[in-house]
Amino acid sequence: MRLGGRLQAAIEILTDIETRHRPVPDALKDWGLSHRFAGSGDRGAIGNLVHDALRKRASHGFVMNGDTPADLAIGVLLRQWGVTPAELVAELDGDRFAPEIPSLADLEARLQRPLTEAPAHVQADIPEWIVPEFERAFGAEWVAEAAMLADRPPLDLRVNSLCTDQASVLAALEAPGAEVTRLAKLGIRVPAGPGPARQVAATSEVCFAKGWFEIQDEGSQLAAALMGARPDDQVLDYCAGGGGKSLAMAASMGNHGQIHAFDADRRRLAPMVERLRRAGVRNVQLVERAAGLEGLVGRLDRVLVDAPCTGTGTWRRRADAKWRLSEKNLADRMADQDAVLDSAARFVRPGGELAYVTCSLLPSENTARAEAFLVRHADFEPIDLAGRWASVTADAAAPLPLARKGLGLVLSPRRTGTDGFYFVAFRRRA
Repeated sequence: MRLGGRLQAAIEILTDIETRHRPVPDALKDWGLSHRFAGSGDRGAIGNLVHDALRKRASHGFVMNGDTPADLAIGVLLRQWGVTPAELVAELDGDRFAPEIPSLADLEARLQRPLTEAPAHVQADIPEWIVPEFERAFGAEWVAEAAMLADRPPLDLRVNSLCTDQASVLAALEAPGAEVTRLAKLGIRVPAGPGPARQVAATSEVCFAKGWFEIQDEGSQLAAALMGARPDDQVLDYCAGGGGKSLAMAASMGNHGQIHAFDADRRRLAPMVERLRRAGVRNVQLVERAAGLEGLVGRLDRVLVDAPCTGTGTWRRRADAKWRLSEKNLADRMADQDAVLDSAARFVRPGGELAYVTCSLLPSENTARAEAFLVRHADFEPIDLAGRWASVTADAAAPLPLARKGLGLVLSPRRTGTDGFYFVAFRRRA
């Protein structure tokens, strides 16, 4: 497909997402099924156009003086992919599959509109209602922090230390530019390519099938490492989901001790069966029902609550979620977080630890929930994480990413080069 056909496809998919309120993966999949002639390179380029358009929907709309699907897709080409107005007009000229676009003079005029004249939330590419949360989280730096959530994310891998090392994975990968991560000791990063470039299909690699690595953002790897799980520990992963942090902890424990992996939606645990087998993990026990945990009350060394949240820290990967988020969604998640913390705290033994993690950057879900938990549970106290951070990071000079005016650590694309995560830990008084 030529550029005109790819542009038209992206416009159609963005229209489908907007009018039918569909998740991006579903809209892309349906388009691909109905256009089987499109090759993998075409599908990759079209997917990049769609995702880039949604990541910077607000700023593209401002500069292009319109936020229709066509405005957004054209904005991607001109503002992110380095296509000049003259090149775009020339490339689409005579292409019967290309959409109609503004004139050369009109396109050039639109690009003269400085983004600095836009409201701050437009410069940051976030919904206006959520600005106070980002101001609380980052102070004067909030626009720069939020804007980096609109960049393309890299692909991060966690090397499975149970069977190999970083050097072996790097040698086996067919991934140009792959390198060890700056902070996570077992991480490998494949940078995002420019423009239409497809991301490496890491799960198609032979070394993935052999269990040498898992796909896991560097921030998630750091959160699992900050748990400090030791080989003789009894651990509960209370909101295990697909099991990424359980697998990471299992490796750090050397397949010793025991991890109980539970999720309120037991169907989410199903993928763990194959992941555990592939990784050679033997110390994780899947707990399908809450009744199966009752014998563990007050007995566990470490409990991880990877809480349900708004996912604001993952907006680079799920840009459509950014524009669907509402104040009600946030309020619902806060109630869920309080409930799951209270429930999980029962399992911590005296002297044991409870860790609370979100992939959110919003203080209402992070420091506010931690502080409220301490009010409700006087038998817990916060843990100073400075020493633990220094021990789990590969870069000894990496500054401690303390939350602003509150408990815990905040990771972000701008601070740590990772997705957005919050981590705080409490110790139950003996």
